[in-house]
Amino acid sequence: MIVIGYGITLKTWGDYACFTRPEMKVERVSYDIMTPSAARGILEAIYWKPAITWKIDKIHVINQIKFDNIRRNEVLGKIPAQKVKAAYAGSEAPLFIDSNEERVQRASLVLRDVCYYIEAHFEMTDKAGSDDDPKKHYNIALRRMRRGQYYHHPYFGCREFPVNFELVEEEVPKSVYSGEKDLGFMLYDIDFDDDNKAIFFRANMEDGVVDVEKCLCFGGLS
Repeated sequence: MIVIGYGITLKTWGDYACFTRPEMKVERVSYDIMTPSAARGILEAIYWKPAITWKIDKIHVINQIKFDNIRRNEVLGKIPAQKVKAAYAGSEAPLFIDSNEERVQRASLVLRDVCYYIEAHFEMTDKAGSDDDPKKHYNIALRRMRRGQYYHHPYFGCREFPVNFELVEEEVPKSVYSGEKDLGFMLYDIDFDDDNKAIFFRANMEDGVVDVEKCLCFGGLS
């Protein structure tokens, strides 16, 4: 990988968010704050190319952490992989789910009135070509963020929780939190090259800021 970093700061906010804990099997329960993988997903929704990869440096938690219990209609199952393979092979297989028959109501513990500032940078990948100039990608990303453009609307964990965002070119405001707060083990990312292996890290918040790189260095990965 060719390591060349270009940094940005993005303000994100919304009415609700749900960064689901993977250990909860049925009911959705959110982490206390945004996960690094969710933050990266927001940036990729705004600007992504195979030639670059976004790296999350810090997550600033501006508002107080507040939870709400809600109930939502969800689809109970998924289309079986066997049906997809059969349809791909030319057989007649129904590739749909009847939401009226498969609908189930589930409770969720979600975050309310969230506001995060994301500090991040991108690095060039081994898929970058000779015409992939880092400065060009950086300027395109800045332009899209300033204009509020995106490829698909970014969301806070679930698609029904849309993200408002704007590029920050001034000092990040202070958080409502001071001192240290141990947030426990948190999902860092999914390694799709290693059989979708979940990677966790020990998240520690200092004065409302989770320094992801620092947590990775001192807390390690698991």
